[in-house]
Amino acid sequence: MNGKLHLDHAHVRMLLRAMLRIRRFEETCFELYQREKIRGFMHLYDGEEAVSVGVIATLAAEDAIVATYREHGQALARGIDMKALMAELYGKQQGVCRGRGGSMHIFDRTHRFYGGNAIVGGGLPLAVGIAMADKALGRNAVTACFFGEGAVDEGSFHESMNLASLWRLPVLFVCENNRYAMGMALDRAEAETDIARKAAGYRVGSEAVDGMDVVAVEIAARRAVAAVRESGAPRLLECHTYRFRAHSMFDAQLYRSKQEIETWREKDPIRRLHSWLAGNGLLHADELARIEADVAAEVAGAVAFAEAGEWEPVAELERFTLMDQVPQ
Repeated sequence: MNGKLHLDHAHVRMLLRAMLRIRRFEETCFELYQREKIRGFMHLYDGEEAVSVGVIATLAAEDAIVATYREHGQALARGIDMKALMAELYGKQQGVCRGRGGSMHIFDRTHRFYGGNAIVGGGLPLAVGIAMADKALGRNAVTACFFGEGAVDEGSFHESMNLASLWRLPVLFVCENNRYAMGMALDRAEAETDIARKAAGYRVGSEAVDGMDVVAVEIAARRAVAAVRESGAPRLLECHTYRFRAHSMFDAQLYRSKQEIETWREKDPIRRLHSWLAGNGLLHADELARIEADVAAEVAGAVAFAEAGEWEPVAELERFTLMDQVPQ
């Protein structure tokens, strides 16, 4: 796999469709949460779709992904079945984790998708460990580790960067810099707000990219993935992005103004790609309508699947736990 990107008709349609699937899925999740069909914590990805779609488009099936608790976008972009994902959010046993993970803990071994991780920065050392195992087993695999800029405050970020560099491990660190972490502005939390620059302290190559431009993200990610695969050494990609919705469903968003959110909405990655495609004659209005209809049908099918799903029997609640291993 090289660092070049061929923007043919099929590929740009794929990028647009992939972002629309995430957006429409999460819009529906928001409505279902309001109706108490989905319970617990939920963190939506609206506005950040270009990051997961752009990065994951560059990965191979043998590569691994470690995500954050805002991972619906990564899961869908990776190819995890939307029906199983929605059933998981419902807590049904037809879910990808039998309803035990919920919104924040999506795991799928067949897709090498290792998290959702509810602990800020918790996925970083896991990614180092996965990459270390792949290297020991002789796999030519890259581990892509997604994290927010809030995780850069954590010791696990610095420890993981140091070890990945020291041991030359094939990790692509992907920082989704949405400027606020949970609710703290970046310039109030970090003396050095240039996240990509921090990589130099660990002799890790890095690049910053406009995370609201899916094509720019994919081009930068292809360069980074190719470099990691060729050298076996880590890289860091900082994607400047913005979440349109609150940090979580319980966030009053008192730390930012409505005007700021609306200003960033003008940079919507879906609208931006669509405008570019239409302006260059690469997508016609009827094609967009067909894509939207297909996505709407897929989301409706996922909801119907989750609604028809079954709760796990109480008698099986100790399966897959330590209690399941205790002799009776």
